[in-house]
Amino acid sequence: MRSFLEAAEHRRSVYTIAPESPVPDAEIIKMIERLVLAVPSAYNSQSARVVLLFGASHTKLWSIVKETLRAHVPPEKFGPTEAKITGFANGYATVLYFDDTAVTESFEEQFPRYRENFRPWAEQANGMLQFAVWTALEDAGFGANLQHYNPIIDDEVKQVFAIPESWRLIAQMPFGKSTADALPVEKIPAGERMRVVQG
Repeated sequence: MRSFLEAAEHRRSVYTIAPESPVPDAEIIKMIERLVLAVPSAYNSQSARVVLLFGASHTKLWSIVKETLRAHVPPEKFGPTEAKITGFANGYATVLYFDDTAVTESFEEQFPRYRENFRPWAEQANGMLQFAVWTALEDAGFGANLQHYNPIIDDEVKQVFAIPESWRLIAQMPFGKSTADALPVEKIPAGERMRVVQG
């Protein structure tokens, strides 16, 4: 079992995933449920929402993405796009991340002085949840990546999966058994991104 820091360092974007799972579905569900409850939010607003898609529902999501993009990408350039989406569809499952705008807007009304801050705060809380789930999935033996095909897929996703109208789609996270290492990335040294002030 990795430490938290080791797990965070190990988390990477993995695009080559297979429809296999190292753990039972019930364990995946329980893990994400725990993180939904554990991740903080401004004013304890708890507006983040998650939809976990397995099996045919996972496949259907990426079919929606592919066909939606087909209408936006020129046919002669669609090949690489189709291959990319097919790779996500070949995973085991997908996590959809939403913000319940009804909750966020209710806090804007309750605290008008900070009205303009609640949507950014909701985005920040959702980002923390995405990172937490992503790290936990990697630590459980999955490869995962984060995608943003919203808003062009939003209407059909809501209709097909019976998503409440107030839920705003933020990101999609396909995951599955990793079939190749993550690609190397260059990192700007921490010393250029961090300052320490003591005393």
